[in-house]
Amino acid sequence: MKRVLIVVDYQKDFVSGALGFEGAEALEEGICRRIEDYRAAGDEVIFTLDTHGADYLDTEEGRQLPIPHCLKGSDGWQLTDRVAALAGDSRRFEKPTFGSLELARYLEGKAFDEVELCGLVSNICVLSNAVLARAACPNAHIVVDARLTGSADGALQEKCLDVLGGIQVEVRGR
Repeated sequence: MKRVLIVVDYQKDFVSGALGFEGAEALEEGICRRIEDYRAAGDEVIFTLDTHGADYLDTEEGRQLPIPHCLKGSDGWQLTDRVAALAGDSRRFEKPTFGSLELARYLEGKAFDEVELCGLVSNICVLSNAVLARAACPNAHIVVDARLTGSADGALQEKCLDVLGGIQVEVRGR
């Protein structure tokens, strides 16, 4: 079985920085274990990086969420230290918005049997990239483990997990 794990935006600004929230740090142990499991099985692991520039506040996202975060090259833009150590030279996709078209193009035609996503934030970037993975890999089994994603808003997290189930993404660990 050909599998890929996509670790979405587990960056310092979402964990303990500008947009950090209670509970985000607690996800790290499980995410690291999942990365190690995929590596041990010889499966691919990919990382996305929310990436903004100095003009962030002039973008549509910046006007809607006027909190500068994940500015390219800043400490907050980096993966958390432990995840970064496991990432090594893995493929990374920098994305200026919630979903990565570049990631979707990469996934398309790769014939993955299973695509698993984890990371932050569940109801924004994880959801967006799960939708793109579904479009890029229509016959793959798409998975999100609820124990490996989170949101500052618990109610939105639950709604997001319901929506994921509605688009035939398996939600584990609820």
